[in-house]
Order: sequence, then structure tokens, then C-alpha cells
Amino acid sequence: MNNRITGLPLMLCIIASIAFYLQSSGQQIQATKDQILTYSSQWKGERYPDGRPKVSDDLVKRLANISMEEAWGVLRNEGFNNQFEAGWQVIHPEKPLAGRVVTAQYMPTRPDVDNPIKAKGKSEGRSGAPNSWPIDLLQNGDVYVADGFSKIIDGTLIGDNLGNSIYTKSKTGVVFDAGVRDLEGLEEIDGFVGFVRGVDPSYIKDVMLTGINYPIRIGRATVLPGDLVLGKKEGVIFIPAYLAEKVIITAEFIAMKDDFSHQRLKEGKYTPGQIDQGWTEDIKKDFMQWIRDNPSKVPMSKAELDAFLKDRTW
Repeated sequence: MNNRITGLPLMLCIIASIAFYLQSSGQQIQATKDQILTYSSQWKGERYPDGRPKVSDDLVKRLANISMEEAWGVLRNEGFNNQFEAGWQVIHPEKPLAGRVVTAQYMPTRPDVDNPIKAKGKSEGRSGAPNSWPIDLLQNGDVYVADGFSKIIDGTLIGDNLGNSIYTKSKTGVVFDAGVRDLEGLEEIDGFVGFVRGVDPSYIKDVMLTGINYPIRIGRATVLPGDLVLGKKEGVIFIPAYLAEKVIITAEFIAMKDDFSHQRLKEGKYTPGQIDQGWTEDIKKDFMQWIRDNPSKVPMSKAELDAFLKDRTW
């Protein structure tokens, strides 16, 4: 007799697997260090104790100043076509969001899955409601990124109390494919930036946490723990840790070229045709002198710039 189960939706198979492993195999709610190392094997730098890549504070700070379009262009050239998502309601849209990702995944509640998850969390020493468990992991510079299956009504992952806790720990904000409540209170948190699907006064209901620091989906983007996230008015982009330096320095270099080009065009030194086509050696020399004359417009170190130019074809 063929014992294959046919016609069972994939989501139910996934949920059944979660319940089985939580009850019978000791599966952790939070991804193990070895799992995260596997996801991010191309990252060769420093890591947190849980295995997440730790891109330097300097690069995270510089990330906030780069252009979304320039970052997206570098990622697409590297074959990463599913890293951007738009269509958000933004809390404090005048501020950029930049940081290292901590992921959380939520699903519609099923008691036979939710109860073992809560029991497992209790056995691991986790306290409070499951939607607060990812917050306990946050460190300075982290961003809480959650797949809440786009639920807004009864899908409010945080209000202003949890929002204050998030900002106290991370000094950043959140990206939620879900809702939030207490908008006025969240807006009062100076520096807190949120990209959310909507706002509703309801409490969270019929939502269960199924994993922390596993790969998740945010709209059309695939997100891993330790990615960098950049959020601006256009939307959010997720950058693999091992490409962070390349994305940031390339975007910074393009921005410097644009500043130089705009200045020289205003001065009438070059025509648009000269600037838009491949640069002559004279223009390249002029640009390098402009860099020396304008150190405040150079965000990278000389060593970083020299290494970048070594392989640059202009």
C-alpha cells in the first residue's frame, strides 16, 4: 500500500513537522549556531556568540548614508534579485534604518503546534509572550525583522511598551510584515524607525512564533540572520553580510563620482557627454585630485579606496 499522503497542503506539512520536532527531537526554537554558520558560510569575519555575522559598527554606520538604488544595483550584479521590498507604513520616515538583522517567523495559530512551542520556550528559560522572545536577543545595532504573514488586525506584534524595549536594546527599530499598535506611543520614541504593514488598535491574537534566526520571507525578499538591512522612504533592502563591504564602498564611490560630476558640470568644465561616457585619463586625474581636496566627502579610508580602485574599471 502506498503510504504517501497526497493532497495535503505544503503549509500543513511544515506545521506538522514543526510540532513533531519540537516534541520529539529537541529542536530549538532559535536556530543553532551550526545552522547559522551554514546559512552564512561565505562570511569570514567576526560573529556573535549565536553565530550571526557581525559586520563592523563602522560599516553599519556608513550604510545609513548610501543610496538605495546604488545598493540595489550592486546586489543585482551579484545575482541577488530578491532583496528589496516596498509598500510600507513608516514610523519616522525622515530617519534611515540601518542595522544587523535578527529574524523571527510567525504563523497562524494551531494549538497542537503553539502549545509545544510555548512549553519548549519555558523549558529554555524564555519569559513573557512569544512575540517578546526575539527582543530578548537584541543587541546594539540589531534590527528585529519579522515575517508576520502580513496580518494587521490582531497581528500587532508590538505596542509602545515593547517598542521602548526594542529601542533601549538596539537603538534602531523594526521591519514587520505585520501590524503594530499604539502608534502615538511608538512615534514618541525618538530615533525608533519602523517599517510595518499597518496599524490597528487590536491586541495580537491567533498568531504563533515558529522560529527565531531562521531564514524568513519579507514580501519578495529572502532574509537571513546577520544580513544588513537598510530602510529608507523607497522601502527596505537586505544585504548579505559577506557582500556588505562591497555594497557600501561601491555605493559610496558612485556617490563621490556624482558629487564630482555635478560640481564640474555646474562649473562648465566638462560637457554632459564627457561626464556620461567613459572618462578620459584627464578626467580621472581631476577626480582623484578632487578627492584629495575634499576629504569630508570621502567616507571610506584611504586603504579601502586604494583597494577598491585597484580592481575598478571605471
